[in-house]
Amino acid sequence: MFWLLTLLAYLIGSLSFAILLSRLAGMPDPRAGGSGNPGATNMLRLAGKRLAICTLFGDLLKGLLPVLLASALDMSVQQQAWIGLAAVCGHLYPLYFRFRGGKGVATAAGTLLALYPPAALLAIVAWLLVFRLTRTSSLAALIALPLCLPLLAWQQPGALLPMSVLATLIVWRHRSNVRDLFAGRERHF
Repeated sequence: MFWLLTLLAYLIGSLSFAILLSRLAGMPDPRAGGSGNPGATNMLRLAGKRLAICTLFGDLLKGLLPVLLASALDMSVQQQAWIGLAAVCGHLYPLYFRFRGGKGVATAAGTLLALYPPAALLAIVAWLLVFRLTRTSSLAALIALPLCLPLLAWQQPGALLPMSVLATLIVWRHRSNVRDLFAGRERHF
């Protein structure tokens, strides 16, 4: 059952709400404009608040629902975390969109919310604080997720390895943002 749910989580994660909502609204593909990232931040730039919020919640649910289903099936916390990681991998490398996906922050937040809500709350507060101070979404994401890992490790140690892999993947997907941050070229709101 674990492997079936892991595959299902990847396939759910592969649904790109940014691309689907853009098509439904008659907007251009978000991969072709702005930052080129099919995620909520780029949707805000290209399509406005309403579609950005819908994208954010859709991407969040992709991480949340498979982990909640795994929990309902009495899978271990570690299995739940691996399933959440599969959903994030689907978002990063979506089967349906030629493996060209987003950066996984909202889907990771959904996974974290299902695994351990206080860690997710810490990540959200950290993201909001860093974003408010810097107006830089990528910097907020790069700080928020790693910040909550010690709390998660302390309360849910079985989730630490898969969530560390998840954090590493998110940093990897933000590598161009990291270069731009150091060069002073990163986009601000």
